[in-house]
Amino acid sequence: MNDRAPAALHMLTIAAVERDTRIGKDTLRVWERRYGFPSPLRDSNGERLYPAEQVERLRHIKRLLDAGWRPGRVVSLPLQDLQAIGELARADRTVAPAPDDTALSAEPQALYTLLRAHDVIGLRRALMQSLLRRGLGHFVGEVVAPLLVEIGQAWSRGQLAIFEEHLCSEAIETVLRSAIASAPEATADGTPRVLLTTFPDEQHGLALLMAEAMLTVEGCACMNLGRQTPLQDMVLAAQAHRAQVVALSFSSLAAAGPALDHLADLRARLPASIEIWAGTSQPAMLRRDPPGVTLLDNLAQVRTEVGRWRSAVR
Repeated sequence: MNDRAPAALHMLTIAAVERDTRIGKDTLRVWERRYGFPSPLRDSNGERLYPAEQVERLRHIKRLLDAGWRPGRVVSLPLQDLQAIGELARADRTVAPAPDDTALSAEPQALYTLLRAHDVIGLRRALMQSLLRRGLGHFVGEVVAPLLVEIGQAWSRGQLAIFEEHLCSEAIETVLRSAIASAPEATADGTPRVLLTTFPDEQHGLALLMAEAMLTVEGCACMNLGRQTPLQDMVLAAQAHRAQVVALSFSSLAAAGPALDHLADLRARLPASIEIWAGTSQPAMLRRDPPGVTLLDNLAQVRTEVGRWRSAVR
């Protein structure tokens, strides 16, 4: 593990491996200690660098984990064994209808088909048409959310490459940013005033943009700082925006322990009058009840929480 890498070419940093494989950085470090894999090299600054063959092996491991295998059974297996298990699993699934043929309703399925055809222009056009037909709130909840779930599952089944997932995310972000920018101004008082961001170790920001869209529909005044804002800057921004709510998102990669520690730290630094809403699908986080923090496990709860907040301040 401690071998020095002669060059960083064709190697990925730990952050890049996390984005590529959807395996969290903390998990990669734990496996390194517990199972001896992955076994990254080190650059001149001592930072981890992962060769391409290790990243490919990690992709196969993640797909098996998503299929229900436990880390202790698969992490130490060589690539050829992982591939063989994956082939057996795919063969078993051929006796049933393919999930991506049945799981989605017609509109998200049509978008997924455009993505699989790499028709980026057609995908953007179809997304915009769906937005115009449904309106921003229904578009996010009924089209974008199920589409993203299917994309994540398809990646786990080995049916999508990372670049295809990125293509779709970029197309959705482009459409959402345009829609939010052209939305009507916030209501007269614009409350609650919401600051949106993520903690510095969160790489993903699409869920944050989707939450902003839902809040915009509800007439809230939003300030979206984007991803990876240092804690002290969140506090300063909340003061400058006169925020009444700080909303954060956590991807499925987020480690529950550090995420809850960050939330506790933020809660201690903000006045009690500012609520903290945290969007997450992490079961380990949802099982906990962090004091002074409202956990939301789906976008529909945004509207519910806005209504509750407004009722409480009347």
